Amino acid sequence: MKIVLPLPATMTSVFIVAVEHLPFEAGSYVPWRVGGPYRRAAIDAITNGTLTVTHHRTPWKPTGTTLTGDERRRLRRTRQHVVVSATAPPHRLPAAAQVARAAARALARECDGLLIDPLTGAAVLTCGRCAAEPPAFRLDDDWVSWDVQVHDATTCPPWGPADPGLCDCLRVTSRGLCRFALPEITLDGAACAHHLCATDLLRRVATHLATDHLGYLAAHPEATTRVIDDFLHIRSSDRPEGDLPFGVRLTPYDTEPGERGHAAGVRHLKVGPTPGTGEITCLKVGPPSGFPGSMNDWLCTAHLAPRSSLTLAHSATRALAA
Repeated sequence: MKIVLPLPATMTSVFIVAVEHLPFEAGSYVPWRVGGPYRRAAIDAITNGTLTVTHHRTPWKPTGTTLTGDERRRLRRTRQHVVVSATAPPHRLPAAAQVARAAARALARECDGLLIDPLTGAAVLTCGRCAAEPPAFRLDDDWVSWDVQVHDATTCPPWGPADPGLCDCLRVTSRGLCRFALPEITLDGAACAHHLCATDLLRRVATHLATDHLGYLAAHPEATTRVIDDFLHIRSSDRPEGDLPFGVRLTPYDTEPGERGHAAGVRHLKVGPTPGTGEITCLKVGPPSGFPGSMNDWLCTAHLAPRSSLTLAHSATRALAA
């Protein structure tokens, strides 16, 4: 089966810098004080209007964020915010998003502001080794976060190897792949005790998808759609050259709006394609057809043996059955 991914004409990346007070005009700082390899690109982007910096003299109101307690306290002290936004065609990714975040980092560092990525719902570090935007793009550099939900309203039973089918309340969904004109990915129906394994598995799938997708966009700047196979070959993250690749099958994943366990701020990541449009907004991870064990058996096997077969399986209204 083939999966058709629509490619929009433009993509927009937005970053928020929440500050107590901005002691200078934002336009006098960006792009001239953006450091490292991004200054020239920031100057060009400001000149041609693809990068905008807007100062708002009001506090920023978060929705769907996963800030730490200290970050929330810092945010409550702020009285103003700056919106840094970059709009560019998909083939300009990830460079356009990197330039925008580099400018936002520079502003946040200069005025001791809190830099927030509304798409991932998380803060981006602007001190220490993370003070400046890395020159090379890596998806793990805070470009994607993981929404971990327990969608069973009842008390979760304790999980044990002797009875792995009892708990299936875990749902993990990416936040941020849509920034690169990709669908988000979901694993649904595992035991909540396996949230680290589930996140690690999805991280490997996301990295593979993003690497291939960004390469395709750069090579086909005029494309309006991309057709991908429903089967991928992915290598282990800890031994990328030492293992044979394992298989991952992809199919569309629809979710019902308003399902229990869906945080209001991230519900748009759970919504499936509009009926009849063929647009893919989310993919679901699950065991391959005919797998003899439960979801938890499969997840443990996938985590411990990277060459095992993995499947992103279709579900319109329910979690995968074990």
